[in-house]
Amino acid sequence: MNGKKILFVSSELVPYLPENEVSLMSYEAPRMVNSNGGQIRIFMPRYGNINERRHQLHEVIRLSGMNLVVNDMDMPLIIKVASIPRERIQVYFIDNEEYFKRKATFTDKEGNLFPDNDQRAIFFAKGVMETVKKLNWSPDIIHVHGWMASLLPLYLKKYYADEPLFADSKIVLSVYGKTFEGELDKNMLKKITFDGIPEEEITSLGSPTYNNLLKVAVDFSDAVILASEEIPEELNSHIANLQKPVLSYVPVQEFEEAYANFYNTEVLK
Repeated sequence: MNGKKILFVSSELVPYLPENEVSLMSYEAPRMVNSNGGQIRIFMPRYGNINERRHQLHEVIRLSGMNLVVNDMDMPLIIKVASIPRERIQVYFIDNEEYFKRKATFTDKEGNLFPDNDQRAIFFAKGVMETVKKLNWSPDIIHVHGWMASLLPLYLKKYYADEPLFADSKIVLSVYGKTFEGELDKNMLKKITFDGIPEEEITSLGSPTYNNLLKVAVDFSDAVILASEEIPEELNSHIANLQKPVLSYVPVQEFEEAYANFYNTEVLK
């Protein structure tokens, strides 16, 4: 991994959120690359249940201040940053008062999905790409974790298709077991096509379930990692029908060599 530049984009990350499959691997994978001489950047949403004082988040004024258009609304982008001390790893947080101030991640106290989760996902994808452009940092690999980050492959390949900074970037998608039931907002498809993305390429988002979100993410990724032991059969079948490099499930205790080999021999070949 020496000298390789890898951008990690995740829905969740320890130590900022509780440990689960997504948040743990979103920490372990960049730690592995960092310790093997790679250059990394990590992005995640700045949910309102992240303790800014404890984790010493602070706003990066030079990166904040632009507005992103989501469903014909101007939404201010705020960028914050913090460091994971023991690993000397810096994390960038995508923030917006409307989308991320609430003291929760994806659901309310009753466990219902937030009605604007679709817009939050669009804002997150655009926010990451615009910030990386400002950093003028061209990643060799963009590794995506978690459903809140799942629109990034689509937006990179369609909305940012002509951006020279990402011309040679390869997208790796980690697919995890089903993490939400039900659907996001039924008008999600219209909000994405508002950005000039052709409807015929994302028709499955007419029903924005977890499986359909991940199918679209798989379609626009260059390689796939099966990051859970149990993946929904519908997703497994979809992945199997595509001619893309796939890394089978590897337990977190054994992942380092497998991921490094996959990056080097399958993704960057």
